[in-house]
Amino acid sequence: MNPRPQAAFSLCVYCGSRMGTQAAYAASATQVGQRIGEQGWEMVYGGGKVGLMGVAADATLAAGGTVYGVIPQNLLDKEVGHTGLTELHVVANMHERKTRMFARADAFVALAGGIGTFEELFEIWTWYQLGVHHKPFGLLNTGGYYDPMIAMLDHMVGQGFLGPAVRDLLLVGTDPVELLTRLHAAASVKIRG
Repeated sequence: MNPRPQAAFSLCVYCGSRMGTQAAYAASATQVGQRIGEQGWEMVYGGGKVGLMGVAADATLAAGGTVYGVIPQNLLDKEVGHTGLTELHVVANMHERKTRMFARADAFVALAGGIGTFEELFEIWTWYQLGVHHKPFGLLNTGGYYDPMIAMLDHMVGQGFLGPAVRDLLLVGTDPVELLTRLHAAASVKIRG
């Protein structure tokens, strides 16, 4: 694993360490990875070889892209770390993992996943609201997986706990190529600006 220079655009991918019950989840993770690789971008993620994480990383590598993984030592010890990446950084804990991923990425996208995926997306969103960063972030809603969450976000707006402008920061899409194109365009504006 020889370090390479960082790609012109690095996309942080949050997704499940499980495959889920629908084949569409793995298919969309594959499409995301293929798009990253075909564009010559870099995928930044949590360094796992299991679930949708492994699917997206493998698809990126197969399409010629680079993959930058960050994994805590305790997860590597459980043999869930992906050792075939462009770069794999082993860190002490989850906080260091998320900090490194955040620093490396120009934009963020959440695919189907569990509470870890939710937590990562909402942390990035909260940091944006607080002015910590101005990097775009999106949600790939494969097969309606996130429909209940999207409804809850809209309910929060209606109940006065989430401002419409903050709600609109989350870019939502169902087509991986279209959503990643939007995230790249939004990040390009932020980088140039």
